[in-house]
Amino acid sequence: MKYYITLSALILVLFSCHKKDSKIDGPSLEDLNGQFSVLSPLAASIDSVDFASGETVYFTALFSKTSEWNLKITGLVSGAVKTMTGTSNELKASSSLWSGETTNLPIFKNENCKVELTFPNETDTLITYVKVLQAKVNSGFLISDFENGFNSGWTSFIQSGANMNFQVLSDASSPQGNKYYNMAGTVNWDWLIGLVNFKSTAYGGAPAFPLNANPNSVYFNVMIYGESGTTNSIVLFQFEEDENGDGIFTSASEDMYAKEIKVDWAGWKLISVKYSDIVSLVNGVPATPNGNGTHDSNKIKTINMLHLANPNSGFAKSKLDYIIFTENGPLVP
Repeated sequence: MKYYITLSALILVLFSCHKKDSKIDGPSLEDLNGQFSVLSPLAASIDSVDFASGETVYFTALFSKTSEWNLKITGLVSGAVKTMTGTSNELKASSSLWSGETTNLPIFKNENCKVELTFPNETDTLITYVKVLQAKVNSGFLISDFENGFNSGWTSFIQSGANMNFQVLSDASSPQGNKYYNMAGTVNWDWLIGLVNFKSTAYGGAPAFPLNANPNSVYFNVMIYGESGTTNSIVLFQFEEDENGDGIFTSASEDMYAKEIKVDWAGWKLISVKYSDIVSLVNGVPATPNGNGTHDSNKIKTINMLHLANPNSGFAKSKLDYIIFTENGPLVP
């Protein structure tokens, strides 16, 4: 009996080891040793696309073997860049779908775009073009993109320092649209250089900004430009909550949360933060809020934007654009 059990087990093992599928794992010999060639050129699924209406575009190409590839879309007016990467022998919708978003600021405009497909291990470069009829529209509550100038419902304070420049400017460096807010100057006796107050009443007379009551669903986003060689700027956003709904923020009994951003980079950068992650600050140090200690995002009455710098550090400069609240995730411009 023992002999038959052993023999049966041996037969079972032999059958278990037999491969039903002759498919070989890993790259094929053609992928390893074959010569690379383009079988079908780079092409766009449509020549022009309206992202604002929900249209998308994808790109196709076919190669003789599996290869690493890089797809780069560049706005010929904005300079915006969207990149995609992959490894395959074909470019298709599942790997190259574009909905109008950007990888590197600025944001795409209504413009012609150059599309380049390159291969790290090959010399070939494939090129095509696509036209953006209408740029992607970002959902959320927009505080300002400064395209309409300085809102008469906002207020500001600017110190009487040297080389002061607090104004809406328009030039090619804007990351979205054509305008941004410039903040610059030297104040050698105080940290504060200048500030702007964005009041909810400037948006149709609302007593508070129309945001989701769940602070875990609300994200604050802003694009900030750091001037090359000038790393002493600090941008501070303060969020004043009118907890009792009396139309007035009372600092002694209501919460104010703050986000301090040290601008120590060069160029434009998108900053996004969940509202529930913003803390209360006193002189830059986390502190216990004076109100109910709850992030009431639907009760934010005023947002203060302060430009600060150590008074001993000299001239400070930053640019700001596209201040927007988004819901359920940070801004994907």
